[in-house]
Amino acid sequence: MKWNKILQMMGIVGVVAFLSVLAFAPVFERNEKLAKHLPIIKGVILGLDLQGGVHVVLEAQDTPEAKVTQSKMKDLIAVIQRRVDQFGVTEPTIQLQGERRLIVELAGIENPREAVREIVKTAYLEFKTEDGKTVLTGADLKDAIESKDPVSGKIKVDLTFNPAGARKFAEITAANVGRRIGIYLDGELVQNPVVQEPIPNGKAEITGYESLEEAHKVAILLRSGALPLKVTVEEERTIGPALGADSLRKSLHAGVVGVAAIIIFMLMYYRLPGLVANFALLIYTLIVLVIFVGLHVTMTLPGIAAFLLSLGIAVDANVIIFERVREELRTGKGLRSAIDAGFKRGFTAVFDANATTLLTALVLYFLGTGPIRGFAVTLSIGIVASMFTAITMTRWFLHLVAASGLAKNPKLYGA
Repeated sequence: MKWNKILQMMGIVGVVAFLSVLAFAPVFERNEKLAKHLPIIKGVILGLDLQGGVHVVLEAQDTPEAKVTQSKMKDLIAVIQRRVDQFGVTEPTIQLQGERRLIVELAGIENPREAVREIVKTAYLEFKTEDGKTVLTGADLKDAIESKDPVSGKIKVDLTFNPAGARKFAEITAANVGRRIGIYLDGELVQNPVVQEPIPNGKAEITGYESLEEAHKVAILLRSGALPLKVTVEEERTIGPALGADSLRKSLHAGVVGVAAIIIFMLMYYRLPGLVANFALLIYTLIVLVIFVGLHVTMTLPGIAAFLLSLGIAVDANVIIFERVREELRTGKGLRSAIDAGFKRGFTAVFDANATTLLTALVLYFLGTGPIRGFAVTLSIGIVASMFTAITMTRWFLHLVAASGLAKNPKLYGA
């Protein structure tokens, strides 16, 4: 036996065991600092079907000012997308249904009704002179940012106009010194200041807010722009966290049963290579988890199904390769030569199977929407990770076992 190889194997097993504890074990929850980041599995973002949220159906209405067209619907989607993004919602789903309906799904919303109200607000900004003439609108606006005066404590929304709007504002303030210019939001007067002097820098402010949160919401609506169409809420359905937790629990239970069946089968049928394959599957799971957390992938029920499917694909790759290794051992080849020949002969079949599955996942991603795209993303990540673990990690670890001299009998390899 070669003790350096044995120590190397023990070191690898120890590292993987340590990383598994960091990834899955809830032993860090008692420590406030560590509990924010560990276990790593807490960093996986859960979708609407797992953590709850709100499902809304919006319908665009014709008005004398704006008729529903394909172009207007695209503009509507863009405005709602900007609003949702700035509210900090993770991986929202916004998709067109028919010619004039939008489906909006937001996960992890604490106050669904308030979120819906903020999304469908018109947020139409107007500056009016004393005679009621509209001289500036939100279309002239470049940016809106909430702030708090450090001296007076006054909470406000600072407005910055685009170049054309700044020129208009300079002319309007110059022509109305000593008069009032009203600032209206959605038709309601929010401020009616007296112009003290011309303002050439294209900046203004709206005051009178009780909190930064209130000013922040107004700033978001102004930045995203007014809705190009009138919309009504046709359906609003809240998915509670209890339903999501139940779905997650059942999915995890099914996953545990499936993985346990795979582990038992690989051990009983392939023996030592099966043990190595199971170890490689653990590494595969860690790799996929780190990718999910790093890329902020949202995990949904279809995503869990895709992960388990990719796990089966990883096992399938090992099965193909191990069968080739057994065939080589039965011809009388040495252990290390049989491992090399088995992986070489099985690589083509494994690569073709994974390549065609990956191609299918890409088609689903580019042509699908919502959960279908999530399924495709999860499946693609799983396929790439399974190829890496099956072809590199399993092969390397089998060679390490063979070189250590711990298991020389071909029967331990299923031959």
